[in-house]
Amino acid sequence: MGVTRQKHAKKIMGFYKHNFQFREPFQVLLDGTFCQAALRNKIQIREQLPGYLDGAAQLCTTRCVIKELESLGKALYGAKLIAQRFQVRNCSHHKNPVSGSTCLLSMIEDGNPHHFFIATQDRDLSKKVKRKPGIPLLFIIQNTMVLDKPSPKSLAFVQKLQTNELVPEYQKQSIVELKEKEGLVKQEGEKRRKRKRAGGPNPLSCLKKKKKKTQEGQEPSAEKKKRRKRKRNR
Repeated sequence: MGVTRQKHAKKIMGFYKHNFQFREPFQVLLDGTFCQAALRNKIQIREQLPGYLDGAAQLCTTRCVIKELESLGKALYGAKLIAQRFQVRNCSHHKNPVSGSTCLLSMIEDGNPHHFFIATQDRDLSKKVKRKPGIPLLFIIQNTMVLDKPSPKSLAFVQKLQTNELVPEYQKQSIVELKEKEGLVKQEGEKRRKRKRAGGPNPLSCLKKKKKKTQEGQEPSAEKKKRRKRKRNR
């Protein structure tokens, strides 16, 4: 593996890790065209891909992809055997299988919450994947796997994030769940009680105290008057 190609992949992985929260093990969805190209170019996907992505990877596919390979017969028998070795992710087409490309596109809807990579040789599928931000694209050129550079859609999305113009759907959901867990959602709806500020003494109590003082001060003067009257009577 060339040093330049490895540096290129590491830089791209840093972009997805930092801006779209991709973490190990990386979930890589493969279609039949990628499996066929790997077979033709003698690429050991399971052994080579983790080293290229510089991290553990879980290779997976869908039932629709396997059904499609089965329907294509002997020409893609080897690709079908490769795909069957991978983990099968549940899709929404249990009763009515669709094409592999349609199925993979459905797996990355709503902001790609499961952080899937898409590995394909299908050009039409690749174009549609690039129209969605935050989805790494893998393909094979000759006998090497290549991680495509971030699409203009992904770059524009990150630029908006940096200017706080939008928040990804999966982040919005996680924020709501965290608020509910901490009980912050109810607190926001309720009116906050105003705290009473510490003030001075009650003015009424002050008045009462003053009255007592005046009464106490008047008592001696009343006694003096009584004494004077007694003296005069004598």
